[in-house]
Amino acid sequence: MGKIKVLVVEDSALMRKIISDMINEQADMEVIDIARNGEDLLEKLPKNVPDVITLDVEMPKMDGITALKELKKLNINIPVIVLSSITNKGPQLTMDCLAAGAFDFLPKPSGAISLDINKVKNDLIQKIKLAYEKKISINQYKAITKNVQTERKVVGNKNIKKLGTGKIEAVVIGASTGGPKALYAVITALPERLGVPVFVVQHMPVGFTKAFAERLNLNSKIKVVEAADEMNIENNTVYIAPGGFHMEVGSDNKIHLNSDPTLWGVRPAVDKLFVSASNTYGSKIISAVLTGMGRDGAQGTIEIKKNGGITISEDKSTCTIYGMPKAAYETGMVDMVLPIDNIAKEIIKVVSAI
Repeated sequence: MGKIKVLVVEDSALMRKIISDMINEQADMEVIDIARNGEDLLEKLPKNVPDVITLDVEMPKMDGITALKELKKLNINIPVIVLSSITNKGPQLTMDCLAAGAFDFLPKPSGAISLDINKVKNDLIQKIKLAYEKKISINQYKAITKNVQTERKVVGNKNIKKLGTGKIEAVVIGASTGGPKALYAVITALPERLGVPVFVVQHMPVGFTKAFAERLNLNSKIKVVEAADEMNIENNTVYIAPGGFHMEVGSDNKIHLNSDPTLWGVRPAVDKLFVSASNTYGSKIISAVLTGMGRDGAQGTIEIKKNGGITISEDKSTCTIYGMPKAAYETGMVDMVLPIDNIAKEIIKVVSAI
């Protein structure tokens, strides 16, 4: 197998060189071309077709979001990793890019021209590899789902009322790579008066979760907020864990944030949320582990099931990365495996079942 071919789109010549050097240092990937903005990208694509594109968000002539929309119009399905500044409009533009079809994003540590971009080198290389793996496997996923109506798959007890021991009082959801799109599908499908609080951990860097929560709130019937420490827990509200903080729920009906060491290399961690929610709500909880790399959420799934709660994992056919849901499923503690479009329906059904 040849090297992963990458096209780097960046308006700063210095940043183009730094990013290209980081990629070219890898034995299994190479930069085949560079572009200064979206217009330049669209002109160069027919001549040099890459496996993966890295795309700056804020550029002159044609910015990242416009370029992504043009790629979509032209039916060009090359995975795009967005590089975005945390400052100014970066986080909001990043959310726009993810909504427009970007595979994933990476923050520039110190703004548009990040001389310390090497801090995220390992993350960039990893995301390029994941994007490439997704690209070469996408036809397999299409083959699985083509002309097939994916239905609710019950792994455990087929009688939903017997899965729990009482009325559901909370929903917890965890996601990572591909999570923003998956969470958008789930949360925007929830009703305004679901009747319970929803707690969400999405692996996302500091500075981006506020924009993510705002986008969800703008497009959802149910209220969505970025969580804050000591915030009172209310029904009919979705709480998004802020980047850089673990989120736990307490028996005092409050949200508790902390900066304890990372778990599975991330903070916030899904397991931290799931375990604390299980301790607080016992059997009166439903969890869902969505797309993402790694195994965060698996231990929490075990704890929720042990305490009598109801557990869901996303089906492989709709996952961007089938890592976290697979790890949860392999614990043997998952009640239902569902495609992403069925998860909100099942949550609503379970919450109102008893």
